[in-house]
Amino acid sequence: MAYLVSLMPRAKRDLKLLFEHIHATESVAAFRWYEGLKGAILSLEEHPTRGPAIPENKQLRHLLYGHKPHIYRVIYRVKERAKRVEILHIRHGARRRFAITIKDES
Repeated sequence: MAYLVSLMPRAKRDLKLLFEHIHATESVAAFRWYEGLKGAILSLEEHPTRGPAIPENKQLRHLLYGHKPHIYRVIYRVKERAKRVEILHIRHGARRRFAITIKDES
């Protein structure tokens, strides 16, 4: 059964800033990379548990996208009962760990 993939407000903001940062409107290659990232995120609809738990919080998972040195972490949680994947944050993989302040909105 497919899961619903939802972008939370912070993840939406992250995607918008990333789109601007890589100049995706000016570069075909950057736009293609961005579309690949979005496709990888949407693929969680069929395989939500493929990403490992993250060190910051064992209840969250991450999906890595890209090639060194441009790897991005898509941090998400799976809500089994609701059959939903919530994309919480998208960040460059080289950034230091982040503080978890995620509220359960179910």
